[in-house]
Amino acid sequence: MRVLDPHRGGSAVSTEQNVHLLPQTDLLRVMHTIIRNKECTQEDFRFYSRRVIRQLLDAALDLLPFAKREVTTPVGATYAGLEFATKVFAVPVIRAGEAMEGELLAIHPGIRIGKILIQRDKQTKLPRLYYQLLPDDIAEGQVLLLEPMLATGESALAAVEVLLRAGVREENIVMVNFLSSPEGLSRVLDRRPRLRVVTSAIEDRLNEHAFMIPGIGDFGDRFFGTTDSGAVK
Repeated sequence: MRVLDPHRGGSAVSTEQNVHLLPQTDLLRVMHTIIRNKECTQEDFRFYSRRVIRQLLDAALDLLPFAKREVTTPVGATYAGLEFATKVFAVPVIRAGEAMEGELLAIHPGIRIGKILIQRDKQTKLPRLYYQLLPDDIAEGQVLLLEPMLATGESALAAVEVLLRAGVREENIVMVNFLSSPEGLSRVLDRRPRLRVVTSAIEDRLNEHAFMIPGIGDFGDRFFGTTDSGAVK
């Protein structure tokens, strides 16, 4: 299926209806304008990216299954409410994914968190798994895979494979991205069509160096302050 992205003037991205793009409000565009500016300070980058991340996480949690739950209000009435129907886990991909961890703990304090470290091999150019630590019962619940940048999709697919090997069902994984490229979305969903993706923006394209355009620079470097320039990538 071809899904139109209004932020990119209606150009099409191939999905299986599993891409959940945040509403492209003027306020979201304001925050993206601040964050994408190469002159943005680290303080402002953290502040406004966290605001967007909160929206992404709320949208991701809203995709999970819910069960009915009734509670008694302080005036003695019954409220027909909801609660999560299954266990909920989060797995940030180190290091950039850890930028989302604090916001998630703020809105879902009881969530259990695993970790995955994947880096691109300098010689083969392929993603390589260096570390993983997952809750023993992660296969019994829904998993938010936190990976801010979805560019080529290769590292994201490698992270998904780690979860699948741990017994997590593909349809129980929600990948949370800050930015996604059309190429990355197509590659990931062609391979894993039952996966769901939540993102705040779908970029125009990848350039010849596999950097997203218009892009945001290196998210991890800018968020954690390991470079003095947001324009390095």
